[in-house]
Amino acid sequence: MLTFILRRLLQAVIVLVAVAFIAFMLFQYVGDPVVGLLGQDAKPEQILQLRADLGLDQPFFVQFWHFLSNAVQGEFGLSLRQGAKVSRLLTERFPATLELALVAAVLALVLGIPMGVYAALKRGSFASQLFMTLSLLGVSLPTFLIGILLILIFAVVLGWFPSFGRGDVVQLGWWSSGLLTASGWHHVVLPAITLTVFQLTLIMRLVRAEMLEVLRTDYIKFARARGLTNSAIHFGHALKNTLVPVITITGLQLGSLIAFAIITETVFQWPGMGLLFIQAVTFADIPVMAAYLCLIALIFVVINLVVDLLYFVVDPRLRMDNGGGH
Repeated sequence: MLTFILRRLLQAVIVLVAVAFIAFMLFQYVGDPVVGLLGQDAKPEQILQLRADLGLDQPFFVQFWHFLSNAVQGEFGLSLRQGAKVSRLLTERFPATLELALVAAVLALVLGIPMGVYAALKRGSFASQLFMTLSLLGVSLPTFLIGILLILIFAVVLGWFPSFGRGDVVQLGWWSSGLLTASGWHHVVLPAITLTVFQLTLIMRLVRAEMLEVLRTDYIKFARARGLTNSAIHFGHALKNTLVPVITITGLQLGSLIAFAIITETVFQWPGMGLLFIQAVTFADIPVMAAYLCLIALIFVVINLVVDLLYFVVDPRLRMDNGGGH
């Protein structure tokens, strides 16, 4: 187990350095932030002076080395647009994105797993067919369209929920939480549902497919021959083995929810990291963009490591193989 963790940590470091290099290199061609800060009418000497002050006149590898060495210490320099520390900007926006992603993930799991199990056990029922039809819609509709439709119906027409913002938040040290206020929950409903739809349909269809596959295996037939009840077979044996691939997808999708909440945050003007990234792209704020991608890469690496460790808890075959040295 220790060797496995050390190997994964080494791979994580390589991945993070590669992502940082690629991101920093690509963003050199997004645009000139100096022109964005000074405007088109700036004098050449003003442009040269600001480039020197920001360190943009140095060679690419020198700039990247400064970025990488600071990133190791948790610092990503100054935002070229706001003049504030990038680490502070990300710290302020991270709680909003994480809470939105967690609410969406919990909704997807709480609804997706039971719906998938039901669709597998009651294949011919009307509800099962309805779930599968709705899942096709959920996979097909783009996120921004779902968000706009929800705003139109529940915010504009019915007036049940607000269409933008995060609502009232409570400060817990450096962390800000909107889940401790009624206004925060009121504001999170529509963006969370928007972010949930695709993940829910994916989990539901995966659970259904895996459940049907497990129910055809020999050990399920043997369990029926022993006279076990359907509840014991379905939930004690079949569902437990179905959860192995579900853990993989759920872990990766949690990273995706955080990384790709950009569209949802833009539609609902949710003050998270995704909205910050869109604003950074507009103004060619290279430190913010590079720091955002590095943080997302770190989140994916950590989630993958946690998912791999959960395999040892859920699947006893992996523990036997690991103990046997295979």
